[in-house]
Amino acid sequence: MSTPVRVRFAPSPTGYLHLGSARAALFNWLAARHMGGAFLLRIEDTDTDRSRPELIEVIYDGLRWLGLDWDEEPIHQSDRNQAHQEAVESLLASGNAYWSAAVPESERENFGGRAYDPADRDRDLGPGEGRAVRFKVPDSGTTSWVDMIRGEISVDHEHIEDFVIRRADGSPTFFIANVTDDAFMNISHVIRGEDLINVTPKYLLLRDALGIEGPRPEFAHMPLIVNEARKKLSKRRDDVSLMDYHDR
Repeated sequence: MSTPVRVRFAPSPTGYLHLGSARAALFNWLAARHMGGAFLLRIEDTDTDRSRPELIEVIYDGLRWLGLDWDEEPIHQSDRNQAHQEAVESLLASGNAYWSAAVPESERENFGGRAYDPADRDRDLGPGEGRAVRFKVPDSGTTSWVDMIRGEISVDHEHIEDFVIRRADGSPTFFIANVTDDAFMNISHVIRGEDLINVTPKYLLLRDALGIEGPRPEFAHMPLIVNEARKKLSKRRDDVSLMDYHDR
């Protein structure tokens, strides 16, 4: 029996919906409708410093203006904090994550430019002020997947630094929340911009370390929208807000 198609659009309410995000939403919606699947919304609002709740309805309005509808009640990532924290604790308990102290910027050249000391992996620091939790990337090997647009992609683990999954203030990062919530929502396909290709090996490493059951999602990384100069659209240089076009 084939896996039901379930895709998601996951905007952050930190600014107005821009053209690149609107395009990603459109492609996800089209994929769901073409394959007889479900198009879901997830509001990624875990960044409490930058998130603006009043923009959530603006995002909904922009999607409706494009003629897009969704099949289930939107999920707010901030409501899933307990699940994110449990995932972090699971990785700590299994030895796939560790506590790490931040290295001052003035000292980073002593650690290869890193914002952390790799030796923290073996120090068993435990929680403490200014300490974050990092995922322990395997020392060797590769992570591979077959991208629906780009074909087979392989990334050597030596090119992936240990990355933060819980900030020093206790909040979960995009990486852990993304994987945990996609599993909760039974997402079958992740369709997004090519600027997020470097996130995918981290996603897959986390998914494996968490022991998430079932087939992993299919990935499709789309080329980015560029301006007349063939450069990535910029909020400073270009008209990128969807509402700019709505109001014309």
